[in-house]
Amino acid sequence: MVKLGNFIFRYRNLLFPLLFFSLVVSVKPSLGSKYLENARYVIGVMVTLAGQTVRALTIGLAYIKRGGKNRKIYAEGLVTEGVFAHCRNPLYLGNILIITGLGIVAHSFLFALIGIPLFIFLYLAIIRAEEHFLASKFGQEYIEYCRRVNRFIPKFSGIGKTLKGMKFRWKRLIVKEYGTTYVWIICVILLIMRNQSVRYGNWQNSSVILLLSLLFIFVTGLYAVAWYLKKSRLLVAD
Repeated sequence: MVKLGNFIFRYRNLLFPLLFFSLVVSVKPSLGSKYLENARYVIGVMVTLAGQTVRALTIGLAYIKRGGKNRKIYAEGLVTEGVFAHCRNPLYLGNILIITGLGIVAHSFLFALIGIPLFIFLYLAIIRAEEHFLASKFGQEYIEYCRRVNRFIPKFSGIGKTLKGMKFRWKRLIVKEYGTTYVWIICVILLIMRNQSVRYGNWQNSSVILLLSLLFIFVTGLYAVAWYLKKSRLLVAD
């Protein structure tokens, strides 16, 4: 499991998008009734927003270096404050919620049956590899941390004190998270447009397609601004 986790960690930026598109975008959606379809959009977006909220709180309060080093698992120190005081893997928890929300929006039975369990398994493999690395590097300190904090299910006791006792880093959140936020919003827009096209035909629901297209342009504009601010160093993570 550790070897598999190290392999997945190394190639996750390529593997995860390919899996998502093959399981969701390439499969015809099972739309059902129009009212059920709209309810799924609402539920899917809410689940995705929950995942984004977890990620935002994690990065804004106590950021842990993502991406490893040279595509290998790496840690300079053991981060146990912020959201990490309540959940050992909040970023991965956020990712799973985002992927689940997108699957709900996509209305893909295949994704619900295979995709979500598969992504959870892949993240568990990465987590096992990370736990092996951290236990080897930090020893008893990490073992004690694992005893106090759950791997996935957050402990909500004391979370109010955690939020009040730390400064939220808005600049860091924007610089580190604008790409992830852009990707899932665009996925939601494109999936809904795809579903609308399947249900009504290419031009039968043109008002919704137009609204979604304008939202696509607006979100892309915000992404471009965030990208420019980061690359020009007008906005630097604090």
